[in-house]
Amino acid sequence: GVSLKEAKERGQLVFLEGLGSCLNVVFGEEEPEEEQEAKQPHPLQFLRTSFSSSGTVSDLRALFDFVRTALAPAAGDAWQGRVLLVDELGVLLSLGAAPVAVLDFVHYCRVAVCSRLQGNIVVLVHSDEDSEDKENELVVTSMCHHSDLILWAEGLATGFCKDVHGQLKIIRRTSLQPGGQHDTLQLYQYKIQERNVTFFARGMSAAVL
Repeated sequence: GVSLKEAKERGQLVFLEGLGSCLNVVFGEEEPEEEQEAKQPHPLQFLRTSFSSSGTVSDLRALFDFVRTALAPAAGDAWQGRVLLVDELGVLLSLGAAPVAVLDFVHYCRVAVCSRLQGNIVVLVHSDEDSEDKENELVVTSMCHHSDLILWAEGLATGFCKDVHGQLKIIRRTSLQPGGQHDTLQLYQYKIQERNVTFFARGMSAAVL
């Protein structure tokens, strides 16, 4: 129900289209060195950086600078509660960024957005218990460890069902808060419709009842 086009026109949304940007960085025409120095580095500039002897590319400083500049309050800006949406974090690993560089990027974003601007960060990451991608699982584990709220969507353990498409775990990390005791867990099942998603308690689907 949110018009992203209108949000961009009102200055509420700054959007970096990753796929198109990657293609431009990798296959785009090289600019003269003088023009490159005069301009701000491209957010995905690390794709052009030579691989180091360890086999990993440089840090994601240019991407962080883009985020910090995009979310910086402007004069007369009335919008409060800035939110950084990252969809999805694992793509940076696929593009060659090291897990340490990705986690450093998230750390600096948390300081800039959550601490300084009193905003929030929403990050999408994919995980698979049977995955052999150790780097991705390291990032997933770290993100879960540092998150205040985890929404974990997964399929049904019993397999495919046309009326129940999966279940959603909502984990509130109250243990991270001062005086917090134990994390709280809520479990819902859901059905994806054409323009909506219906949530219901486990086993309470109308089709089941």
